[in-house]
Amino acid sequence: MNKILIYTAAFTLVTAALISASYATTKIDNSRVPNVDNNVEFPSSGWRIVKHTFRVHIPLDKNPLDQILIDVPSTVAVSNDINVLNENSQKININVSAHGRRIIIDFPEKIISNTKLLIELNKVRQPVQGSASVYNISAKVVGSDKEIPVGVAQFPTF
Repeated sequence: MNKILIYTAAFTLVTAALISASYATTKIDNSRVPNVDNNVEFPSSGWRIVKHTFRVHIPLDKNPLDQILIDVPSTVAVSNDINVLNENSQKININVSAHGRRIIIDFPEKIISNTKLLIELNKVRQPVQGSASVYNISAKVVGSDKEIPVGVAQFPTF
């Protein structure tokens, strides 16, 4: 519950800070009346709460998928609000754990094979400026501890 309140407060502050300031001028031309004649812009807060979504294709294999491992870039903060959906947009049962800058998505049902998975990282705190956020993704299949490189997901800042 506290995390929800913190994320809500952070989102509200970021939203308020990112609203561009309007330019103000006056219609009264009298030097004795207070007026506004300069342009003011508020600085950006530097962070946004975004959603990073990417698709992973799991080929047909004799061993189904056991885990997806995501190396998180140091420029973002990822919450544990993660969804994995199958090709039919149905939510898949997962267990999520984090070890340092690595997210491990474990599939307890061990039936994932020959499909495309949509992975949604919700409530990602990303800088407004700077380099793109690059995630390295690998996988493990049932019966093997070997990590199989799957690919890279890159998200630009805006």
